[in-house]
Amino acid sequence: MSDVTPVGEFGSKEWCEACGKAGAQMLQDGEMPPDLVWGFSETYTQPPARMLTDGRELSGYHFFVKNGEISGGDGIPPECLDLPGFHVKARWAAICHQSATNYGREGQQQRTKEEQIVFADMGKHIGKEDLGLVEFGSKPVWPQPIIDALSVGMEEGGGLHNIAANMQSPSPEFADFPKTEMGVPDFARMTDDQKDQFLQLVGVGK
Repeated sequence: MSDVTPVGEFGSKEWCEACGKAGAQMLQDGEMPPDLVWGFSETYTQPPARMLTDGRELSGYHFFVKNGEISGGDGIPPECLDLPGFHVKARWAAICHQSATNYGREGQQQRTKEEQIVFADMGKHIGKEDLGLVEFGSKPVWPQPIIDALSVGMEEGGGLHNIAANMQSPSPEFADFPKTEMGVPDFARMTDDQKDQFLQLVGVGK
């Protein structure tokens, strides 16, 4: 991890390209079974306009293994999205800042718990129970060889999440928001103006 340095903001082309390639390399290093077919994709919806320049149509990254071939990078190609695996769409602002936090398995569970609380607080504020901030395209499938490959060294600061976190540079939108222990913007502690700003950033409102 000592040579992993920031390459760009969460959801930027540079960061997505680096994450996709890192995931593909981890599968390569994990020596996937020759008959394994599996894909990973994360699409970030309603990102800042600066993420979509020079003809880039969406923010997100992918990697996959199919017929013994492993590939990954920026964007979400249909050939990856059609594979069983893990495919998610999430509001950019809903998960951006906390994605730069390093953690192991316990930290991952803590982040999820804190996100659930914050998302519920947002829903109560605008009177809407389900904000649809994170949506899965299909039931996640995690074969053991994939889990092993992507979690190597996770408790010591490695694993795909921590590699991606360390390649992420700060996004200015979150500088002044109060945050939880895991870096989740803390809606309950925001001022009224901050709540309005954050809801607009996430893309939900009253």
